[in-house]
Amino acid sequence: MSKPIRSFIAFDIENDSVIQRLVEAQRLLVSTQAHLKIVKPENIHVTVRFLGNISEDMVEKIYEKMRETTWKPFKFHIKGLGAFPHLRYPRVVWAGIREGSDQLRGVFNELEPNLRKLGFAPDTKGFSPHITIARVKSGRNKAELAKQIMELAEYEFGVVEARCLRLKKSTLTPKGPVYSTLREYCPRE
Repeated sequence: MSKPIRSFIAFDIENDSVIQRLVEAQRLLVSTQAHLKIVKPENIHVTVRFLGNISEDMVEKIYEKMRETTWKPFKFHIKGLGAFPHLRYPRVVWAGIREGSDQLRGVFNELEPNLRKLGFAPDTKGFSPHITIARVKSGRNKAELAKQIMELAEYEFGVVEARCLRLKKSTLTPKGPVYSTLREYCPRE
């Protein structure tokens, strides 16, 4: 029996200048000396749907559902930082998505019922378009972290084109997760 594959569906951030601006924001967050786990630049993406562990035979079935979606390539605008669940108790620091969030939500809304047909439980959190850039590990220097996040609340990261929806594999290692693409769906305009 094959090993379960930890997986998710995402759009990668395929714009080097946007990645560099996100990395600069991460440096500013680290300068607060808060207890953070920073997302590596090569792992920065927009998660459309976390799937959890899947079997190898599910890969093609999920890919088929991705190919049934009707979206066309679109652009989304990344601007500002925030935190989940909120600034007073941050667990995740994220970069926001402004224009283009409706299209991202549309991809999620189209995929979700098709994934349920494959046996996936409904996504109870709902979909909130964002890019995770750091995870908060403790309350150390929380006030300084919140101040820095607020200072970057309107920071311009840039515009990214969503061209390919990818089924990603997440391999957990002692140095952090390593993501690889299992399948990608790139519709034509």
